[in-house]
Amino acid sequence: MRVTPLFVRALVVVCIASTALAQTPVSPPASPTAKQESPTGITHALLALGNATYILNADGKIAWTYPAGTRDGFVLPDGNILLALSKNKDYPSGGAIEVTRDGKVVWSFKGSQAEVNTVQKLGDGRYMVTEAGAEPRILEVDRDSKVVSQTAIAAQTKNTHLQSRMSRKLPNGNYLVPQLLDKVVREYTPAGKIVWEAKTPETPAECWPFTAIRLPNGNTLSTLTHGAMVVEFDGQGKIVWQLSNADLPTPLLKDPCGAQRLANGNTVITSYGQGKPGEVKMLEVTPDKKLVWTLRDDRKHGIHEFQILDEKGKPATDLK
Repeated sequence: MRVTPLFVRALVVVCIASTALAQTPVSPPASPTAKQESPTGITHALLALGNATYILNADGKIAWTYPAGTRDGFVLPDGNILLALSKNKDYPSGGAIEVTRDGKVVWSFKGSQAEVNTVQKLGDGRYMVTEAGAEPRILEVDRDSKVVSQTAIAAQTKNTHLQSRMSRKLPNGNYLVPQLLDKVVREYTPAGKIVWEAKTPETPAECWPFTAIRLPNGNTLSTLTHGAMVVEFDGQGKIVWQLSNADLPTPLLKDPCGAQRLANGNTVITSYGQGKPGEVKMLEVTPDKKLVWTLRDDRKHGIHEFQILDEKGKPATDLK
């Protein structure tokens, strides 16, 4: 076949257009059926993170997607979306990005070790990320993606995947870090000094802390993955509230990873290990452990982490 300059130009245009479409996550594909159930009429819009990354409206329809797996993230007040990315061809060690709703990347960070598991936008123009690897650490990164501070995490290094997860910078400047295989939640100063810790129960087995949230009353909410529990520690590290499958009408906690305490005192939880289509992937309970909401969908995997949104798709007023 004779290849003309016009043909070559046309082919280049097609390739560029195809690449642009592949990188612009603004046209949600047909989504698996999502069903919200509540005896009191509760519905939630939310950002879902994990094998699939998307925003689900309260009516069960998908409003936005991103074509990559994620570990952590937030819809920001200005509508942009902050994501901690799982490993992929563009981020072989994981990374973090801030994107607009039309998919434009306005900030990015590439990890340098095994994984990037956490991202949080800070109020001073910085971003916090955590890296798992031979040197587990918390990093603060500026708008130019330059590391401006780092704090070492005293975690085991035999299994880097189980070093830490949903870490958060606290209002006092310290960092709250759940350390899975070490079975402890710790608070670190920026200098790396441990100033508080809470150990998870010895039984059931593998009570690995995944999410850690410092509540306004000073307590700390944490999910315990393979232990199928969610607990609340007081300031002395004592468990003062807990939820297990024994508290529910049917066992719904299967590798609970993400959690969020709402302003009304209810707790929303994911069952990341629930991979069966049609089964409950998320649930909400009251402080007295009454089940008031569930989310089912037809996906073959659970939801890793999430953020509850308001009816306009913005961050809900909550206590996270």
